[in-house]
Amino acid sequence: MLFYLTTLGLVRFLTKDAPPSDEESDKENLMAVDVWKNSNYLCWNYVLNGLCDTLYRVFYVTKSAKELWKTLDWKYKTENAGSEKFVVGRFLDYVMVDTKPLMSQVHELQVLIQELLAEWMFLNEAFQVAAMIEKLPPSWGDLRNYLKNKRKKMDMEALFGELRIENDNRRSDRRSMKARVNANVVEHKSSSKNKKKLGKSSKLGSKGGISKQAKF
Repeated sequence: MLFYLTTLGLVRFLTKDAPPSDEESDKENLMAVDVWKNSNYLCWNYVLNGLCDTLYRVFYVTKSAKELWKTLDWKYKTENAGSEKFVVGRFLDYVMVDTKPLMSQVHELQVLIQELLAEWMFLNEAFQVAAMIEKLPPSWGDLRNYLKNKRKKMDMEALFGELRIENDNRRSDRRSMKARVNANVVEHKSSSKNKKKLGKSSKLGSKGGISKQAKF
């Protein structure tokens, strides 16, 4: 809206008051006042037109574009202050779990960090790295301790590289373990079938009849 009003040459009416006038003012001054009122009316309506119906019914009672803009500015600055606290709370409360893919949780945490930066809350990269390491899930405790004791300074890109490598290694180990389990199951089933066949053949005679066994 601010950009739009700038292109229309009306942005000054958001901050300036009407020029003074009275009954004794000269004709030129009265004309300037009329021009200001007309432009202020246009600016006021452009801003109102940009609001949804609910907000329009709240703010149409304002007297000038300056008053309207000041009220809206106060409203949204107050809401932004609340959203800053909300983002901080989400960041502090975020906990990684073992039941979700790690990299998706890393990306979620990265989005929260970007939201904090967008709210003009400066977080240096060392803090971001330390916070992400501290929030790793319980099953990643060994890697967490390794990264915390690592003396070489690490940036976010290096940390993501370490996490991706470890995540890929764990996925590869799970696939290998699953393949070994499947192979053992297949081998167990085939050996069980062979035993059953041997058991049936031992009960059959040379012509396929029931073999005679000694009775005790």
